[in-house]
Amino acid sequence: MNLPEKVNSEITAAMKAKNEPRLRTFRNIKAQFLLLQSSGNDVAEDAYLKTIQKMAKTIRDSIEIFEKEGRTDLVTKEREELTIIEELLPAQMSETEITAIVQGIIAQTGAAGMKDLGKVMPAAMKATAGVADGKLVSEVVKRLLG
Repeated sequence: MNLPEKVNSEITAAMKAKNEPRLRTFRNIKAQFLLLQSSGNDVAEDAYLKTIQKMAKTIRDSIEIFEKEGRTDLVTKEREELTIIEELLPAQMSETEITAIVQGIIAQTGAAGMKDLGKVMPAAMKATAGVADGKLVSEVVKRLLG
């Protein structure tokens, strides 16, 4: 079952279960998918996945802002949505796994310090695409090169 079909079935299940948070979240995802499809081109499965990843990143950023502002009511709502969205995402790499990949890339490219950040970051982002948070990858690269 592809992602749009899965989202539609989840909407139906959430309606039947009267689960408002799941229904709201999957309707938001469906709306983003419809925007993506409105371009008129055929949409590949990875484009749907990237859309969901972008939504998750936006929610994480919102949570960070709401926590700084002390809006615990909004933090709770956003975390609920993030948990639901993460069900659709592939399992994320741990910091240890990212570190191992980045160390391999550093050895392969011969990077010696922060001046070689431009060599390492693109390769690290490509190697961890879709399965690691870009912010975490960036932190690991900077820590290892610094």
